[in-house]
Amino acid sequence: MPSGSEPAVSTRVLTLPNALTLLRLLLIPVFLWLLLVRHAELAAFWVLAASAATDWLDGVVARRYGLVSRLGQTLDPVADRLFVLTTLLGLMVHGVVPWWFVVLLLARDLWGVIEMVRLRRHGLRTLPVSFIGKAATFALLTAFPLMLLGHGPGTPAAVVRSVAWAFAWWGAGLYWLSAIMYNIQAQQVVRRESGEEAR
Repeated sequence: MPSGSEPAVSTRVLTLPNALTLLRLLLIPVFLWLLLVRHAELAAFWVLAASAATDWLDGVVARRYGLVSRLGQTLDPVADRLFVLTTLLGLMVHGVVPWWFVVLLLARDLWGVIEMVRLRRHGLRTLPVSFIGKAATFALLTAFPLMLLGHGPGTPAAVVRSVAWAFAWWGAGLYWLSAIMYNIQAQQVVRRESGEEAR
């Protein structure tokens, strides 16, 4: 594959990246059970960290070994959103994350859904995931395990919490920036399609 070219997209379903994405989805209820039912914070931390690692690993494997698939392109963003949402709610219920931070991120997702519906009404497909959006997800998925690890008294926990919130605010900022860019792209696509129809 030439350098700088886009990887070929296959219609394969049974691939390692898709399996990793599915694993991330399956670990969501395990994390919630450990955190909210068993109150096993350390075990929940490791499950959360492993889940976050699959988000990085599935993309690396897909690109390096030419395993990019249409299913993966659809499933991975859905898994990311569901993972972020359920993790946020679980951490909030457990008292790790304040409600206003949850609202901040959920408002961004709601705006994204509205834009997606607007695109579909014009008969258009959703826009590709941006690098900024992926960076935001990476920052948030790094922040969440650290927030859980730093949930407790003492100086070491306070240090971990500070690092976690640095990633959280970085992720939240990039999350909203990606939504703004998505909105601008959507408006440009709608105007272009409307102009072509008018001709």
